[in-house]
Amino acid sequence: MSINPKILVTSAAGKTGIPVTLQLLEQGVPVRAFVRRRDARSERLETAGAEVFVGNQYSLTDMRMAMTGVRRAYQCAPTAPNGLHFNTVFTAAAWEAQLEHVVTLGQWLSAVDHPSLFTREVYLSDLLIRMNSNMTVTSVNPGWFADNYLMVLDTAAHLGLFTMPLGPGNEKKNAPPSNEDIASVVVASLIDRDTHAGKVYRPTGPELLSPDDLAAAMGRALGRRVRYVDISERMMTKALRALPPSNYSEAAVSQLAIYAEEYRRGAFAVNAPTDHVEKVGGRTPEGLESIVCRTVATRPDLQSTLPRRLKAMTGFGKILLTPSLDLNKVQSVRDYVQIQKPLFARDTQEWLSSHDLNYITPFSMDAAHPPDKTVDPTLKTFQSRGAK
Repeated sequence: MSINPKILVTSAAGKTGIPVTLQLLEQGVPVRAFVRRRDARSERLETAGAEVFVGNQYSLTDMRMAMTGVRRAYQCAPTAPNGLHFNTVFTAAAWEAQLEHVVTLGQWLSAVDHPSLFTREVYLSDLLIRMNSNMTVTSVNPGWFADNYLMVLDTAAHLGLFTMPLGPGNEKKNAPPSNEDIASVVVASLIDRDTHAGKVYRPTGPELLSPDDLAAAMGRALGRRVRYVDISERMMTKALRALPPSNYSEAAVSQLAIYAEEYRRGAFAVNAPTDHVEKVGGRTPEGLESIVCRTVATRPDLQSTLPRRLKAMTGFGKILLTPSLDLNKVQSVRDYVQIQKPLFARDTQEWLSSHDLNYITPFSMDAAHPPDKTVDPTLKTFQSRGAK
């Protein structure tokens, strides 16, 4: 077998797929990049040396073809309301192709009875991919991406407002990872199977930040004062439907609203930050200000001018006039079995016992049975103190 076996990267034109592909190629690893269509993103990957495979990731026939001749793969479900179908197709094809190792992109929130259909599908997918005893798996489970904040960067640049439903501005609730830092953990896990097989990693940014901290970082990167405004979920649904790229399905918007509730409850602050980007990915985790600076450098439209400010104000008016979504109705009309008693991550004993180092189970409530803090439960078999 080759020292560097060819690796299949699914969703290769996506937020983590591009940096995973590029970082693998930088290390001399041959890559087959699975994309939906040829465009500027696929051309960038091909120019860098990737073998571009154009196909339908929901087609078992296409996935079988994409896995021909590869030994390892990055499983990254597209951002769509049918992620479980993709993961089932991927798992079936991986079993037939006898892949030796897979790295999956999961979720920090993954829980069996979560209110989000997307998250419950991630939980099921995690179980499915591990049923093949002849294939090893590494899970990379980030929380709320730094990239999510960039959705409102135009408003910050032109109106000085950072608007999201994240709760009070002074509560530190997230340590946001960059797409590139997440990719570094994926790449290390793909290349060094012996070290990372069976492990679960959670890449984060370098520090917990409050919404006010996020606004200040944006302001420094943009060279202007930016103020955080805590908006309602109703207003968020209006904005996601009104402004470009405005390609979010109603189902996707409903799931984002659930994740915003988890954010306010502090689920993304649990056991954060981690050292996985540094110790696994081999790089210093990037702060939000640096991430925004990189974005600003590639987007001249973020330079504030009177016409752009007027356009931003017009966009804000469009948000106000756009009907909001009835989130409960969106959930009820979806064609799937709903959970009778859904539980947010912070309300789930199973999730807390495997994610929160400070959580004491009902069976260990006395001083004689303190929680074991020597092993990070989010890593399962991975000893964070002994990481290389």
